[in-house]
Amino acid sequence: MMDGTGHFIWGPGFGFIFMILFWGLIILGIIAIVKWLTGTAAGTAAPPPETARQILEKRYARGEIDRDEFAQKREDLEP
Repeated sequence: MMDGTGHFIWGPGFGFIFMILFWGLIILGIIAIVKWLTGTAAGTAAPPPETARQILEKRYARGEIDRDEFAQKREDLEP
């Protein structure tokens, strides 16, 4: 609503609130774009690193090491 002089009746208080809302939305938009571009989402975490035992088992499964070498290395890894 405007008075007869072309000014808003509510005064400058609402302009300040709208300015804060505007800049808040701009900042949130920038943050959302950066997260989208980097591929990170809230609540997602990187998978835990593989243990030496898991790596050994994968190498054996791929045929990189034979049964005897697998058994020896597995014994070496056990505490």
